[in-house]
Amino acid sequence: MKTLTTGEIAKICDVHLRTAIRWIERGDLKGFKLPGRGNNRVRHEDFIEFLNQHGMPIPEEFRTDNSKRILIVDDESLLAKSIQRVLKGAGYDTMIATDGFSAGSKLNSEKPALMTLDLSMPGIDGYGILEFVRASDKLKNIKILIISALDEEQLQATIAKGADSFLQKPFANSDLLKAVEQLIN
Repeated sequence: MKTLTTGEIAKICDVHLRTAIRWIERGDLKGFKLPGRGNNRVRHEDFIEFLNQHGMPIPEEFRTDNSKRILIVDDESLLAKSIQRVLKGAGYDTMIATDGFSAGSKLNSEKPALMTLDLSMPGIDGYGILEFVRASDKLKNIKILIISALDEEQLQATIAKGADSFLQKPFANSDLLKAVEQLIN
């Protein structure tokens, strides 16, 4: 977990150290105290959120480019690894989730630009994940590519539920890359 000191925050924001401390004390900036001396620390994510809330510019070193980050959600690990191999070969940064719970966790921590999503999974299925993402303010802009063996009519219905596009299994690697490129660009 990357953190900042109040001194670093004051320098970045071009304010007095005491101002940064007051932001934390008032609860404007989410921080925590270290045991012992009680010095304040602020997580990078919380600092960026604070900057966004107050219309302050985000310094270059805090900007992350997630435009090439893709989460592959499929309970069939062989298929997920196959999709990953194709996408990595095209220069994308990928990660795999094999169930709905780990997908939710990775969506929140990794903030991908796009998610490939299988609909038929045990536990929290793809429809549940789709609903979760579209209902979340922090995640609703993630592009969602449904990859499923369902028929064309059922796949078309996912667009109305919030999916951006779909591929029917089986599919060609070139079709996968074309769909991803269209959604990300």
